[in-house]
Amino acid sequence: MTASRPRVLFVVESGTDVRLVEGMAERFELELVCRTIPGGVAVSQSPRVSVRTYMGSSSRFFFAAEVMRRLLVRPRPDFVVVQGYALAALAANLIGRFRGLPVAMLVCSPVERYYRCRKDANDPRAPFRVAEFLALRLLARLNALLGQRYLVLSRHLADVVTGHGTRRPIDVVPVYGVDVEQFTPIDGDRTDLRRRLRLPEHGPLVLFSSRVAPEKDADTLLRAVGILKSEGRPVAVLNRSGGFEEFQRQAAVRGVGDLIDAADAVDPRGELADLYRAADLCVQASREEGLGFSPLEALSCEIPVIASAVGGLKETVIDGDTGWTYVPGDASQLARQIAAILTSPQEASRRAVNGRQLVLQRFERGRVFDQLEQIVRAGTQRREPA
Repeated sequence: MTASRPRVLFVVESGTDVRLVEGMAERFELELVCRTIPGGVAVSQSPRVSVRTYMGSSSRFFFAAEVMRRLLVRPRPDFVVVQGYALAALAANLIGRFRGLPVAMLVCSPVERYYRCRKDANDPRAPFRVAEFLALRLLARLNALLGQRYLVLSRHLADVVTGHGTRRPIDVVPVYGVDVEQFTPIDGDRTDLRRRLRLPEHGPLVLFSSRVAPEKDADTLLRAVGILKSEGRPVAVLNRSGGFEEFQRQAAVRGVGDLIDAADAVDPRGELADLYRAADLCVQASREEGLGFSPLEALSCEIPVIASAVGGLKETVIDGDTGWTYVPGDASQLARQIAAILTSPQEASRRAVNGRQLVLQRFERGRVFDQLEQIVRAGTQRREPA
């Protein structure tokens, strides 16, 4: 294992978290090749370190062509990490085979399963189209045949890519992990913290940090809040995410708009930890989930968590041990679980403490980037057989 830093090219097709970029930049000589995201950003926040970045086309097809061209004509990187298993991954895998480049697909979400959630959401702004769904499945299958290896966040995602037909190595590496020095239990009075953050100082507060998307199922949470309100047990909901205006609109439709405090996403390297600590509990209401970092960050702050029993969430939020779970889409059960946490503070604290221990053991930031570095360095010394 050499002391020099491997030259890693990271291909970003659908946007990524700044914490992943910064963590990779600490370990590698990193270059980003990013698709331009219409109406969005390729990296969630501006990195605090200098990273060479190339912004490509917004078209997935033309971006894939740009990835192929850069891997063919630019100086050879030591290792290529490509996001997901769509067109850009197919381009990288093809050139990787041609040039003998080590390429790993970093899978953070089950793309086709997320897309299938559009059927249940029935949102006209995100319609389900059979042709698009079949195209996603075809790309998944082609990448399974051509790819060299996968990096996945959870055992659930390992099962997903295995289902695509791959026989290649699959490493479970939950990058970007959790910074347990930042996401720590509250030290002091929660009322003072809420006052400083200009949040409601009294009464139960639920944090819902997911973006508004079909797979995140904000509606089930809002219906649960409506049930509690009708029973005379109102809870306020704090939302800081992309699409918060839509969250407010949906809350108004459900008759709970007065209980919502929503605003745009905050920098996860700053205020986010305080928002967890200010809340009484965190809810992850997904219809499908690759891993789910929000519950892990909440648990690292020893804040109780309720999560739908789906996907990678089932590996971390264990009912009776590290949190509470409910059947996806069951608003009545979710309302009962919220009430259970609020009326059983000692039990809520016990499970949250267990959750922080889980994070320390399996998801601590340094640990997971150590895993990633070992895989990259090993990959620069040998190539998996075709």
